[in-house]
This record gives sequence, structure tokens and C-alpha cells, in this order.
Amino acid sequence: MSVRDGTIDELRAAVGLQIADEELLRTLVAGLDDVEEVLRGVVSSDVAAIDEAARHLVDAGGKRFRPMFTLLASQFGEGGSRDAVITAAAAVELVHLATLYHDDVMDEATMRRGAPSVNARWDNSVAILTGDYLFAHASRLVADLGTDAARIIAETFGELVTGQMRETVGPQGGDDPVEHYLSVIGQKTGSLIATAGRFGGMFSDAAPEHVEALHRFGEIVGTAFQISDDIIDIASPPDTSGKAQGTDLREGVRTLPMHYALSCDPDPRLVALLAGPLTDDALVAEALDLLRRSGGLERTRATLADYARRAREELAVLPQSPARVACESVADYLVARTH
Repeated sequence: MSVRDGTIDELRAAVGLQIADEELLRTLVAGLDDVEEVLRGVVSSDVAAIDEAARHLVDAGGKRFRPMFTLLASQFGEGGSRDAVITAAAAVELVHLATLYHDDVMDEATMRRGAPSVNARWDNSVAILTGDYLFAHASRLVADLGTDAARIIAETFGELVTGQMRETVGPQGGDDPVEHYLSVIGQKTGSLIATAGRFGGMFSDAAPEHVEALHRFGEIVGTAFQISDDIIDIASPPDTSGKAQGTDLREGVRTLPMHYALSCDPDPRLVALLAGPLTDDALVAEALDLLRRSGGLERTRATLADYARRAREELAVLPQSPARVACESVADYLVARTH
């Protein structure tokens, strides 16, 4: 049995990926098997403490959406190098995993993917250093793909860090909070998914206009996933969303529905509740009720629908194929999952 036998079902449930074509399905599963082998080989270390901490999140699994999208994007090329596509797919996942180690430190998280986070199991220093270790190995993998790939991943690192810094310090001066938020999540989430699509197209020798379309699609879809998560955190009951309601409220994070709710004739009570993290369940419930009755959710749904439309438009330049249908299904799912 393949170590990734459950991956497609997991992706269907988590990101709405629909694949009816059996040949494409086999290709993606085989590719993910190879990516998994690279990941486990790269993170291993002769130093027991590094090996255990680095394997912690790899062994925990996850959706593996970024390497999956790299593999899917490679289906639009006419050839190229399969080995390069696999290496690129593993590299983008390593970058993603590294950011999770660092995010858990910043968020003071105690759990990640159903297991204790590294910072909770060991400490913050171990988590930060492990993230750095994964960044280093991602860079090493990409270095083997050429100078263009090395430049692209370096630019992506810059986008990820800039987005995190801008989120941390918040809007400045005359910044519009909504535009600031959308820009930040584009950098924090969209940029790496965009690079995954770009790499898949590049290393399969896809036409330049197709590579650019995959890059733009990835950026839009990545941003849209965060917007849809914002909606679900407020609008869906726990047994539907799979996580506790109001997580963002408890962490003091202002998401898109909150920004919209505060941008036009805000309820003074909601303004007070959104001033900082909420630790009391009754206050979280009150804030959720006010947000649901505000216009923030509907405006956010309209923004999400616009992002999904834009994502589908980017795919129009690509040749019709099972891979394009699979990408379209993700764009459709972004809206469907919030209702």
C-alpha cells in the first residue's frame, strides 16, 4: 500500500480537489510518494535532537497541498524533468513546514496537526532552530535546480517574512485596514502557493504564459483559502468547521469579516470586544453573534466569490485537460465550503 493512498481523499475533503481521471490520479499519487521520500530523507540528521524535532511535523502528515499543486501544475508542460518537479515540490513543502514551526512560536501554540507543537514539546528555541534547519534544506534543494529557481525561492522567502512582519506591526499611518489585510495574506499564504505553481510549470517546460497563469492562480487561491477560513471561523459551528469557533477572536487576530464589520457604522460593543484577545467563552459568543449580524460576513463572502472568479479566469489560458478541471474544482470549493 502506498504511503500516500489517503492523500487524494484528504485533499478532496480539505481543499475540494476533484480528480476523475484515473491516469492523472495515479500520476499525482506516485509523485507524492516520491515527494514524501525526499522530505523524510532531507530532514534526517545524525544529531538525534535535530532529527526528532525536524521529523515531528513531517511525520504528522498534513494536506500536502503545495507539493500537490506543484505536481498538478507540471501536467501543463510538454516535458521537462520529473526529478526537478519532485525536488521543487519537496522544497516548497519544506518552506511551508518551516513557517509552521516559526508560526507556533509567535502564536504560542500548543498543538499542531493533532500533536503537541515543537515549542510546547521542547521549547521556543528548538522550534525556531528547527524551522531554520528546514529553510536551509529547502534552499539546498532549490540550489540544485538552477539560479532562476534559487532567485525565485529567495524572493518567496522575502514575501513570507514581509507579510509576517506587516501583520505583526499592523496597518500604518493612512493604510486602509482591508487592503492591508488582503495584501498581508497574499504575501503570507498566496506567495508560496504561487511559487509552487510556477515551479511546476517551469520544470515541466510549460509555455511561459501558462507558467505565469499558474503562478497567478496559486497566489489568488492561496489568499482565497485564508478568506474562506476567516468566514468559517465565525459562521460555522464546531462540528462543521472541525475546530473551535472564534479561534481568531481568542488570539486577538482581526480577520477580513472583522475589518469589514468595523469599517462602516460599527457597533460600539463590537468595537470594544475586538480591541484585544477574548479569553472568556461568553464574550467570544457575544462577539460571534454581533459579527454574524453585521454586514461583515456578507461582504467577505462577496470578496471570496470575486477571488474565486479571478482564479478561474487565470485558468482560461490553459489547455482544457483533467488537470485544469482539477484546478477549477479547487476554485469552486473555496466558495462552497463557506455555505
